[in-house]
Amino acid sequence: MTKEKIILGIDPGTNLLGFGIIRVTGRKAEYVDMGVLDLRKDKDPYDKLKAIYDCITEVCKNYQPDEMALESPFYGKNAQVILKLGRAQGAAMMAGLQYGIKVYEYAPRKAKEAIVGNGAASKEQVQIMLEKTLGVKLDARHLDATDALAIAMCHFYQSTNPLASASSSQGWESFIKNNPDRIK
Repeated sequence: MTKEKIILGIDPGTNLLGFGIIRVTGRKAEYVDMGVLDLRKDKDPYDKLKAIYDCITEVCKNYQPDEMALESPFYGKNAQVILKLGRAQGAAMMAGLQYGIKVYEYAPRKAKEAIVGNGAASKEQVQIMLEKTLGVKLDARHLDATDALAIAMCHFYQSTNPLASASSSQGWESFIKNNPDRIK
């Protein structure tokens, strides 16, 4: 019997935070839920972090994910942006860690490449490919949630790929150890 696993993907942000949830059974993933936490009306940065923590805590209580995959912050033109994203990411991580959920990080380009095959793909392209892959219709108004779903799917692909690099999975050594019958 193949164990079922729930993966929570998060696209952190201090204005909009997206989350997406998939259920994995063996090598098959299915859509569970997704949503967006809109923080644009809240001006206090610490209230935003508390809201992120509370939201992800509630998601963790409701769906009991086994693993959390987060989009890692990337450096742009403004260093303050990466600091804010890091704080948002940290608040989300802590919400999951309090439940013993294992946390993984993926660069935005890696997630896009995993879903579309192109690290420079648009949010709309990612959404279309997720709709086809998961067999669901996704709301175009929730592209942050779609990005979070892409992060969850990226993690699923990485965790089921025996050839993934050692830094993102277990690598060749683990594959050889776990599959001696496949080595000649």
